[in-house]
Amino acid sequence: MSKEIVVSGVRPTGRQHIGNYFGAVVNFVKMQELYNGYFFVADYHSLTTHPEAADLKAKVKQIAVEYLACGVDPNKCALFVQSDVPQIPELYLIFNMFAYMGELEREATFKEKVRSQPNNVNAGLLTYPVLMGVDIIIHKAAKVPVGKDQQQHLEMARVLVRRFNNLYNVEYFPEPQAFSFETDLVSIPSLDGEGKMSKSKGEQTCIYLSDEPEALRKKIMRATTDTGPTAPNSIKPTAVKNLFDLMKLVSKPETIQFFDERYNDCTIRYGDLKKQLAEDMVVFLTPIREKIKELSTNDKMLSEIIGDGGQKARASAAKTISDVREIIGIKSF
Repeated sequence: MSKEIVVSGVRPTGRQHIGNYFGAVVNFVKMQELYNGYFFVADYHSLTTHPEAADLKAKVKQIAVEYLACGVDPNKCALFVQSDVPQIPELYLIFNMFAYMGELEREATFKEKVRSQPNNVNAGLLTYPVLMGVDIIIHKAAKVPVGKDQQQHLEMARVLVRRFNNLYNVEYFPEPQAFSFETDLVSIPSLDGEGKMSKSKGEQTCIYLSDEPEALRKKIMRATTDTGPTAPNSIKPTAVKNLFDLMKLVSKPETIQFFDERYNDCTIRYGDLKKQLAEDMVVFLTPIREKIKELSTNDKMLSEIIGDGGQKARASAAKTISDVREIIGIKSF
């Protein structure tokens, strides 16, 4: 019996922060041991913001290097670049015929982009969820390791799958499901005390995989808190809870318990909490950062890995495109 397929990808928009790491990569690394995995760098997606050509190439390399450093194993999965698979834009074209303006315009991400970049509301932004769905659908993926913020896009993929299967009276595509080895999907908090970690909020609100120790310490020491608890066992405000949530990712259970007790008895010193979190984060990220530096100098190895991954991805995608063409009636004379 063949393994279930899992797909995950990331846009090459610069250095990756720990939100990307804990939101998807940790799960993908675990899943590559159990499933038939495809992990890709989504360079087509980044074109919605019109990046410079040289920057895009460098960022594609950076993403590939960072995820190899995090444990993505090319011997256990296909690591490839989205644009190396020409079947993706073909299926994207086909599935755009099954997506409707109203539902695309209601997408939360599209609405946010309209607000944040009003001078660049392009068609790619509108149909972004279709391309994201196709990235998954083209490999007939059953599971997708994603963070909370991607659930709406994944639901669009399921809608498109159901629409295709119903329209052509087939059960060809499985409905992909969000998957995490944890009980809940992960959302990593920002250092500014508001919402999830995001590069759009600025460099100082994010912890990057390649951050040097001193930069890490400065960022965490500047993280937002409050004046401290005023009553025993009081509810933590969001900014303080965020620091505890970050600590749960990298600190020992006894460390978390210690500061939790100090908070509950109103003796906590946020400076001590931040120092401990910073040191634990340095310890956690140091091997990843060092691996990034090592891999960044080996272009030949990286080219071979991406080339092999692209070959695997094209083989999978070609089978899907051939089947879809047959199902919808597009045949050669």
